[in-house]
Amino acid sequence: MKDKVSLMAPEGVYHLYNRANGNEKLFLSDDNYRYFLRGYQNYIAPIATTYCYCLMPNHFHFLIALKSEEELEAFFIQKAKNHLKSKTLSGLQDLKGLERLDYLSKKVSFQFSHFFNSYSQAFNKQQNRRGSLFMKPFKRIPVTDQRYLLQLVRYIHQNPVEANLCSNCHEWPYSSYKSLIDGNSSFIDANTVINWFDDVENFIYCHRNSNHIEFNW
Repeated sequence: MKDKVSLMAPEGVYHLYNRANGNEKLFLSDDNYRYFLRGYQNYIAPIATTYCYCLMPNHFHFLIALKSEEELEAFFIQKAKNHLKSKTLSGLQDLKGLERLDYLSKKVSFQFSHFFNSYSQAFNKQQNRRGSLFMKPFKRIPVTDQRYLLQLVRYIHQNPVEANLCSNCHEWPYSSYKSLIDGNSSFIDANTVINWFDDVENFIYCHRNSNHIEFNW
């Protein structure tokens, strides 16, 4: 069975998802959705290529590929310099082999945690609530099979349809579906995803006609 809490490796492709605690919601307004995506671009876009996403009222999905070991190293070294964390900087430079990869993977997980914590704090302040907003830890499933990868893109975009929030993918404003078709997103790798489906027409066709796919939470 796929590991939902494993460390994340450089250049690995992952399905990331999480939901709100209990019956709460993560997003209560358009501003909440937009703020979350701005935070994602600030915290996560520098360390990962994003292929698709969908934000739902009480959970979210992302399909990403982490940047290379060299790119991650450069990012975290620069981040350490910016924050004058010389201990963190020297620690990374002194590590070798598996220890180095383990260190980078932990730094990646911390970067995601910082992102979620940042959103939670802003949401709690806005809603005058307290406590953890997200379930912990966030889920990360390695994706290594091409057929599963294509199914996953469709599954992510079909979430609001399956939840009866809209009748088709392009009606939901909080997913990457329309951005992939239009190619107008600043942080989605639309060319790569469309190439997986050969062209835009087949991308649309597969989303409209593929069989429903079940994934275990």
